[in-house]
Amino acid sequence: MEAAMGLMRRIPPKHSEAALSALLSLLPHHSADLLSQVDQPLQVLCDVDSGKEFILCEYNRDADSYRSPWSNKYHPPLNDGLYPSLELRNLEIEANDVFAVYCDQYYEGGTSSVYIWENEDEGFIGCFLIKKDGSRTADGKRGYLEEGSWEAIHVIEVGPVQEETARYCLTSSVMLSLTTNDESSGSFNLSGSIRRQMNLELPIAEGHLCNMGRMIEEMESKLRNSLDQVYFGKTKEMVCTLRPPSEIVLTRLPDC
Repeated sequence: MEAAMGLMRRIPPKHSEAALSALLSLLPHHSADLLSQVDQPLQVLCDVDSGKEFILCEYNRDADSYRSPWSNKYHPPLNDGLYPSLELRNLEIEANDVFAVYCDQYYEGGTSSVYIWENEDEGFIGCFLIKKDGSRTADGKRGYLEEGSWEAIHVIEVGPVQEETARYCLTSSVMLSLTTNDESSGSFNLSGSIRRQMNLELPIAEGHLCNMGRMIEEMESKLRNSLDQVYFGKTKEMVCTLRPPSEIVLTRLPDC
């Protein structure tokens, strides 16, 4: 299991689905652990009742059906599916409306979904998902890449309220994939994933949604900076080391 997880951490996100399928066939007795710990590329489905797209994941899945956060219905229909309580459903509706605005302001388009359900112990768990397609064929803005996507998964575990405060545990994962193919940059592919965790105890005077929103905003800022330093920074450093810019090479050549 440890070797399998190490392998999955090194697989590009665009190939993770095929790699996970192969590992499940090799390690069927670890299927539950693999499915819960390995992040897979997010898929999108259209809710015919609301006309809006929603993201598919393990957190809104029951059997082979997926629950839409907009209509609260399963696609395809499921008679005995799991649903959140009325209180959590109202919070889920508000969270989806707020997070759609967040997605539009920060990502200039894309698809977002929020799912909230009861925790087995106490409190509740929320899953905030974002999928931004940056390819030229995408419907969103600024689609300049041949292929490209930003997929973020934020899972927040909220503990019971004690003395007007609550404990929040946020686990965030981001999968990034970029492919270009033009005259200026040539053919270039960059992909990877990163995961971080944050634990805070916050007052609930302004509500759970405000606290969760601030934590996600702060975490996404840290993840973007880390990706910029690790992937883009290191790649630029290696390229400039192997192939220094032409203006630097010309300055080093002696005059004839």
